[in-house]
Amino acid sequence: MPLLHRLPRRLLPQALRQAPSRGRRQRLAADAGLLVAAVAFAIPLVWLVLSSLDTEATLRVRLPKSPTVDNFSAVLTDEITFTPMLNSLLICGGATLLTVACAALAAYPLSRFRSRFSRPYLLTILFSTCLPITAIMVPVYGLFVQVNLIDTRYGTALFLAAAQLPFAIWLMKNFMDGVPRVLEEAAWTDGASWSQTLLRVILPLMGPGLAVVAIYTFIMMWGNFFVPFMLLLSPEQLPASVSIFNFFGNYGAIAFGELAAFSILYSTPVILLYILISRRLGGGFALGGAVKG
Repeated sequence: MPLLHRLPRRLLPQALRQAPSRGRRQRLAADAGLLVAAVAFAIPLVWLVLSSLDTEATLRVRLPKSPTVDNFSAVLTDEITFTPMLNSLLICGGATLLTVACAALAAYPLSRFRSRFSRPYLLTILFSTCLPITAIMVPVYGLFVQVNLIDTRYGTALFLAAAQLPFAIWLMKNFMDGVPRVLEEAAWTDGASWSQTLLRVILPLMGPGLAVVAIYTFIMMWGNFFVPFMLLLSPEQLPASVSIFNFFGNYGAIAFGELAAFSILYSTPVILLYILISRRLGGGFALGGAVKG
């Protein structure tokens, strides 16, 4: 091969002469595809930012003639933003904590104990994640009416937690499998109980796993429109995911500028949550010197 590099290009075989050009064409095609995908994702975000600063915004992506924050001033009220956002934080935050706690308790025996029922149970959990939530909303609505949970924020939070629990258990179990058993055995030798081992040994080492489960669960609940729309009836209890529907008026009239401003505010809690716990995502298992040879 070193001799081939010294030969003039006209003396090289045709296949070798065409290989570099073919590789360049493939790289250019891949770069072009990635560029198209990036533009497709970037255009809606650019429209969101520009429209939030334009009082005459439309569906077109254009620079505002006179940038202003009037759209933000119009939506920063108790009725439009603050009350729905508080409802969303209470519903989704409480449901996320409940989901993570229940997922950890359910994933521990699945990860640490072997049983002939473990695999069928995991497959059932995986199948549960594929069920469309719209298929069970009618019986759930009837159940909530009978047990007086309809139009309650805690009832909606319970259902959201139950809906996200199967996939949370699946994720938590996979992360828990990565914690070495030798650390648990050392804790048992020191007299720790099962609950102490879970709370003081396993979960602290699962920082990235807990962060992933919490972020995924919170995001899925935060953007859920159908469940609170069906289970909450009072306007003062509706979360932001439902109140955003108020910007769509009658006869196709839409306040695009206020809608864009509200969407930016609506996305802020999710972004802040990711920033706050993102440093835990890449930390791995902080074993340190826990395992000694």
